[in-house]
Amino acid sequence: MSVSPSSLSPLSGRSDLSRSVIVTRLRAVGCVFAEDEAELLLSTARTPADLAAMVDRRVAGLPLEHVLGWAEFHGLRIAVDPGVFVPRRRTEFLVGQAVALARQATATAARTARAVVVDLCCGSGAVGAALGAALDRIELHAADIDPVAVRCARGNLAPAGGRVYEGDLYEPLPLTLRGRIDVLVANAPYVPTEAIGLLPPEARLYEPLVSLDGGADGLDVQRRVTAAAPQWLAPGGHLLVETSERQASRTVEAFAANGLIPRVVSCDDLNATVVIGTRPAVAPARERHGR
Repeated sequence: MSVSPSSLSPLSGRSDLSRSVIVTRLRAVGCVFAEDEAELLLSTARTPADLAAMVDRRVAGLPLEHVLGWAEFHGLRIAVDPGVFVPRRRTEFLVGQAVALARQATATAARTARAVVVDLCCGSGAVGAALGAALDRIELHAADIDPVAVRCARGNLAPAGGRVYEGDLYEPLPLTLRGRIDVLVANAPYVPTEAIGLLPPEARLYEPLVSLDGGADGLDVQRRVTAAAPQWLAPGGHLLVETSERQASRTVEAFAANGLIPRVVSCDDLNATVVIGTRPAVAPARERHGR
């Protein structure tokens, strides 16, 4: 986390809460990056009263992104409303992989073709917004089961012309997308239920459980996404899911069992693991002949 000195608010010179006082309060409750957080709070607050309230909320344990109202993600400022899952930096690796695959899809199609991209379990819409900003030609759709997240995502995806639907996984998507999706990203929850209690309080207390809890082994939602993916992907289309290094082998098994060609990619710097499954461009012989 870094802040440019030029971004400092005039509040830093006239608020009763000086930078040093804010840093001290943040350090007292265990904020590791107290100095950087103080700069962000000072540069975001509009009035001294606003600053005081923001510091109080952060000291009480609210995620910094909920206090600020935004998160920095893939070079963008993503609006993050209270109660919405906060996009993680590791997920930027998922975005990078999806961008590369979407560009390949348009490069092999007609010059005017747009990559059809769907962001399932979209949360704030951070992944979809980043894809929309990075790709010149995109038909962007997203979905989430949480109505609060859907409202937030609609604002974040508006600049890219993205459409956001409320419902469970594929259920709210237009049927016209079946068999047409070039890139399907699903940052589905993958924390095992018994491990929820071990998460930091910021996540456990202030982010929706539906965005965290992946069932007994963490892969319940991933399996549902994977099982239906071949019906929605275009021939040669790709499904990308973020998972943990420990869980990746079981995610690979689920992909293969559903006819997707899997591969695992990772980034040590971001501690990120992504499994990519590709629908074969040509259907197996038994499928072509109805057997």
